[in-house]
Amino acid sequence: MTEQTALNTNPQSLASAPDEAVSIDDFLGGSIKLIQPRDGYRVSMDTVMLAASVPAKPGDRIIEGGVGSAGAALCLAKRVPGAMVYGIDIQDDMLRYAERNIAYNNLGKQVTVAKGCITDLSGLEAEYDHVMVNPPYLADGKAIRPPVANKGLAHMDSSAALKDWVRFCIYKVRNRGTVSIIYRADRVDEVIAHLYRRVGELKIMPLWPREGVPAKRVIIQGRKGVHGTASILPGLALHGEVARYTHEAEAILRDGAALDLKGFAQAR
Repeated sequence: MTEQTALNTNPQSLASAPDEAVSIDDFLGGSIKLIQPRDGYRVSMDTVMLAASVPAKPGDRIIEGGVGSAGAALCLAKRVPGAMVYGIDIQDDMLRYAERNIAYNNLGKQVTVAKGCITDLSGLEAEYDHVMVNPPYLADGKAIRPPVANKGLAHMDSSAALKDWVRFCIYKVRNRGTVSIIYRADRVDEVIAHLYRRVGELKIMPLWPREGVPAKRVIIQGRKGVHGTASILPGLALHGEVARYTHEAEAILRDGAALDLKGFAQAR
């Protein structure tokens, strides 16, 4: 593992002085609080959904590539006490936020972050039970880069292509362990192509903004070294016609429920 970034981890000092450049936001009904930059990369619903989809158990080891401010890592650790979550990121400023958030939520015994790049595959391979990633959604050169540096790296794959993110997942997960990826619905074919013959029993879950509206995001989950067939799941509508969130989405976003892809398919 890469050497852990040395940062201030005193939770009492993190919120002691007002800072107009950051906000402290509630997730999972307030059981997780994230210190985030007001301008720049901020944790979205995608992050919470990704963390909820990982079928981790107490004692499992999980790695997240591109951990950012540790939103997904902390949500997963809160949902599964005893799970050990490790994250890497190439951005020093985001790692500082991650360290602050880990300390602020008192989850330092479960969550560890360090500086590292997903294209650097040196060190031990296949040592994790689960890998989760939320790769940049935009191909370099296909859109205007956001002006804030950390937001630009989070949204545009200038430092690593999609195939690099998938290769990282395959390299780091143990045989029969799970890979969980949240990505753009219109690029799902690219993800599947990179997983082909390496990760099977794929479950593809559309996340619809609301019923009857095409999905913008999908969660793709499979198991390394398994050659079962792929399944397109019924999908999850996030927003209701009147209510802000559907009952299923509310259970995940507010109550910290798991998004059990296998169980969801059977229940529907």
